[in-house]
Amino acid sequence: MWPRIDGRRVLALGTPGKIRTWLTDLTLSGAKTATAGLLPLDYETEGEEVEHVGEHLILVNDAGEKAATIEITSVELVPFAEVPWEFAEAEGEGYTSIEDWRETHRRYWSSQGYEVTDASPIVCLHYRLLPPRPLQPTLTPATCPANTHAPIRPRRTPTTTAPREPPPGAFP
Repeated sequence: MWPRIDGRRVLALGTPGKIRTWLTDLTLSGAKTATAGLLPLDYETEGEEVEHVGEHLILVNDAGEKAATIEITSVELVPFAEVPWEFAEAEGEGYTSIEDWRETHRRYWSSQGYEVTDASPIVCLHYRLLPPRPLQPTLTPATCPANTHAPIRPRRTPTTTAPREPPPGAFP
């Protein structure tokens, strides 16, 4: 079973260490918007269901801490030999061809103890980063005990006029 944070399933990309850090950084930069999972290894042995469109997952960094929240935008289950180039490209890892993607993933899953065949079922996930949620105030006028604080007054700051043109010599 996958870990949970805030009641949501965790997405830990790749293996711990440099690979996970690199893949997480690619996602945070927006270069990586897809990831592949091997159905028998990554789901069935873990007792997990395949993600669904609209599901929110917690992306974790190498320390297992929340790095971001992502939303699943598409899910496809396809045989390994039929994973399309567009998906491989969306993984953002610099593959030069679909053959390069297949060889890299075949080696990775082999290192995890699973031999991939052309018919092996692959879960192809596309996702997007969700913006951080703003912090909610813990006290509101309705929940704050009466007469325990002075009224909060807006701070006045001096106004300045921004220059309407760039300073001389700013552009060549």
